[in-house]
Amino acid sequence: MIDGDTIVISKTKIRIAGIDAPELEHPWGKKSKYAVVRMCKGKVVTAVLGEDLSYDRLVAECFLPDGTDIAAELVRQGLALDWPKFSGGKYKHLEPEGVRKRLWRASARQQGRMKVYDT
Repeated sequence: MIDGDTIVISKTKIRIAGIDAPELEHPWGKKSKYAVVRMCKGKVVTAVLGEDLSYDRLVAECFLPDGTDIAAELVRQGLALDWPKFSGGKYKHLEPEGVRKRLWRASARQQGRMKVYDT
């Protein structure tokens, strides 16, 4: 695993289609990555390749042997967001309430775009 939306299968980097997970250095990034590690560890992951490339990665829908859609599960857990531009809104209904705001605020704080005030 590289991060929450990129896995490696047989030395090939695969971008999990339709979602956006925090980068490792952002808040929730490591949590997202390790959720994928726990889901996939010791299991055969099936990647259904799409036609797109994302930087140096192939893009694919990724499934566990029991049919679990890895992207859907990450969104359901609040560790990735639906990316409508690429998913067509497929995962939006799975996003926990307030998750977009939480992930945006955490990222903004880390990048210095938001001041945190003590009260």
